[in-house]
Amino acid sequence: MRAAKIRCGIGVAAFGFDRARDYFAFAEQCEAGGVDSLWQTDRLVGEDEQLEPMAAMASLAGATSRIKFGMNAVVVAYRDPLVLAKECATIDFLSDGRLLPVFGVGFEGDPTWRATGRDPAARGKRSDEMLEIMARLWAGEAVDFAGAHFTYQGARIAPLPVQRPLPLWIGGHSPAAIRRTARIGSGWLGGLMPPGEVAGVVAAIRAECARIGRSIDLDHYGATLPFRFGDDGDPLVQRFAARASARAPGTESQIVVGKPADLVARIQQYVAGGVSKFVLLPLARGTRDLREQTARTIAEVLPAVES
Repeated sequence: MRAAKIRCGIGVAAFGFDRARDYFAFAEQCEAGGVDSLWQTDRLVGEDEQLEPMAAMASLAGATSRIKFGMNAVVVAYRDPLVLAKECATIDFLSDGRLLPVFGVGFEGDPTWRATGRDPAARGKRSDEMLEIMARLWAGEAVDFAGAHFTYQGARIAPLPVQRPLPLWIGGHSPAAIRRTARIGSGWLGGLMPPGEVAGVVAAIRAECARIGRSIDLDHYGATLPFRFGDDGDPLVQRFAARASARAPGTESQIVVGKPADLVARIQQYVAGGVSKFVLLPLARGTRDLREQTARTIAEVLPAVES
């Protein structure tokens, strides 16, 4: 059995740049430095400046030429499946096949549910309908669909994605997310989870795939890893940890703080559990800080883990 290729991308959560144009200079830095991919967090409601991921990915399609990009992860239940499918197809078409879409159902405590008057209890079934509709649209079908949440008659999109089929990665680690990944996913991307838990999810997905007669490429299991080269007393680290803990207690322990070697060591722990793709989230504020953290990642982390 061939070994999986280890690849690292860089993620952006809150928009920490001094100017809008600095975002594109950062993308150029990552592309020139051999970063595998760029990732945009999906947060529609909140006080922090966070880019809408579909719009951000569309801008990257024109600002870059090699690097891949994705969303970590788009909460499908906030959106319309026809519009989202059309957006993904357009971005993949304009980027010549560089989109890496990841979809999740979101978590019940997200303030977006209350802000938009939606019921989070139905998000799983709504998401399943959406993912089926979108996959059929990307395949070029004229879609007739009558479900509990969506109804379409003869819906079709063009242009189609360059990637055929378009990747369909799934986020989340619940039993439903594991079944969803095994049933329709082409990959899985974990959130802020320790290596042991991620390894358990990877094993569960593989077992479910074997049960239903499907397979997912060894290269298509990923993890998200926030980090900062510095010390754990840094206010940025403390703020991120507090917010992570408020959302899901215990996740703050997944932040890697220290030297590049510490980040390499943590990545290797995930690799031992079957993970080969990483979304590294630099905890930084201001263009200079972000670029410095990214430069050290490119120079000292990528060569150590991707060799």
